Amino acid sequence: MSDYIRLKEANCKNCYKCIRHCPTKSISFSENQAHIIADECILCGQCFIVCPQNAKVVRDDIDKAKALLRGSEPVIVSLAPSFAAAFPGIGIGGMEQALKKLGFCAAEETARGAVIVKKQYEELIKCGEQEIIISSCCPSVNLMIQKHFPELISRLAKVVSPMVAHCRDIKSRYPEAKTVFIGPCISKKYEADEFPCDVDCALTFDELANWLKSEGIEPVSQADDSSENGRTRIFPTSGGILKSMDCVSEEYSYFSVDGQENCISTLRDISVGNITRCFVEMSSCVGSCIGGPAMSSTRHAPLQDYIAVSKFAGWSDFTVNAPSKDSISRTFESLVHPQTYPNELQLSEILLKMGKNTPEDELNCGSCGYNSCREKAIAVFQGKAELSMCTPFLKDKAETFSSNILRNSPNGIIVLSESLEVQQINPAALNILNIKSASDIVGANVVCILEPAAFSEVLRTGRSLRNSRLYLAEYKKYIEQTIVLDKVYRMLLCILRDVTDEETERQKKEEISLKTIEITDKVIEKQMRVVQEIASLLGETTAETKIALTKLKESLGDE
Repeated sequence: MSDYIRLKEANCKNCYKCIRHCPTKSISFSENQAHIIADECILCGQCFIVCPQNAKVVRDDIDKAKALLRGSEPVIVSLAPSFAAAFPGIGIGGMEQALKKLGFCAAEETARGAVIVKKQYEELIKCGEQEIIISSCCPSVNLMIQKHFPELISRLAKVVSPMVAHCRDIKSRYPEAKTVFIGPCISKKYEADEFPCDVDCALTFDELANWLKSEGIEPVSQADDSSENGRTRIFPTSGGILKSMDCVSEEYSYFSVDGQENCISTLRDISVGNITRCFVEMSSCVGSCIGGPAMSSTRHAPLQDYIAVSKFAGWSDFTVNAPSKDSISRTFESLVHPQTYPNELQLSEILLKMGKNTPEDELNCGSCGYNSCREKAIAVFQGKAELSMCTPFLKDKAETFSSNILRNSPNGIIVLSESLEVQQINPAALNILNIKSASDIVGANVVCILEPAAFSEVLRTGRSLRNSRLYLAEYKKYIEQTIVLDKVYRMLLCILRDVTDEETERQKKEEISLKTIEITDKVIEKQMRVVQEIASLLGETTAETKIALTKLKESLGDE
């Protein structure tokens, strides 16, 4: 399914929003990038809708449509009934005129194909042979059943969708024609590829809007083309199929379900036998097709959309040629991809790596996108997810690591806010500053323990202060102080190193050197007198001896 929705890797920012909204969890992550799992994807388009970075891109088939227009055959558009919401107030006449400017021969409403389909649904109900009938208009629902509920394939109505029925009808009337379907759905591209003889190309409303804009064409409303006909124009709304049908059999109950989660819940109920003798209208999108992922990238107004479609719908059916039952029937096959699952020991090992040592650790926060920690662990085993996707685990790991550093560092560490309030202080700093407990100083201003001038200067200039040595008279300690400003979070990090012993040792050495110099001075003075006496007897100069002793004195002074 990656052929239909592709990923712009540079834009994927590891937010996991797509997997959180994917109803079938058919997205894997590796190297912090999302990847669609084609064997499990139902093309509902949720990942495309919710992606905050616009990293998901739907396959663009405009060039394919343009290639059809360059051919010699007439190209006729099958326009999904939700166009009344995507292009409000335009009507089929106005849409056809705009499409003709693009080069299309004509445009018809897919609602005509919906008449064929709903009549076949009525026949299935009348026949009564199928205990549970699930509508087969939504390709995402069909894929959901084929890939994730294969045991319910027999419950699907074996009838083609309105798109396929209408395109077949067009080609039966215009054998040389090519057909292009335009609607709100991404999965229709997949369905068009399933029926290439009937549907030559499928576009979304977004693609059509972009195409019209690039050509400078603005659809304009024509004369009122609504009529009492067109009851199936209501198809794209929640319950719209049932509203257009004549359901007379009391043996069945009738209800509609929309939205992926509701569909999945209903399918589970059917699978375990909780539902019997019913016709289920099922749509993957909330609100049905008017809530489709490609309705419009710039607007989403459910109530307005429903009103627009409802007002455009008529009270009776379009007159269409009734095809044979066989010509609109179809079969569905299982598309289940085999999965491997971990045993309990393997699952426990993965949970331990995720920091889930006890059942109480399994927070089920859902930040990774999975419904439970165990479900996420299974995804890790299957290669779909990474351990690093667990936000609480990473947070706890980072905090534990940070705490260990603070707790065990031999240097004092103090974290200050921009207002110079103490946010954190480690045991070494408490010891250096003779503070009993962190609670005694956390929240207080740094002036309570240290001179604030240096901190204010670092805040003002943004330049770090490193290895500044000072004496803390109150604590009778010498320290080396480093102050660093985090410019992003506007926090100050102060590192204190107790150099009292070093400073004491230095001062001792200095005192020894001074005493040595003093003694040397006395020795030199005494020796000079002795030398002078000897020199006077020997008649020799004392200059060289004086120079040698003076150098000795200077060298001792340097030490």
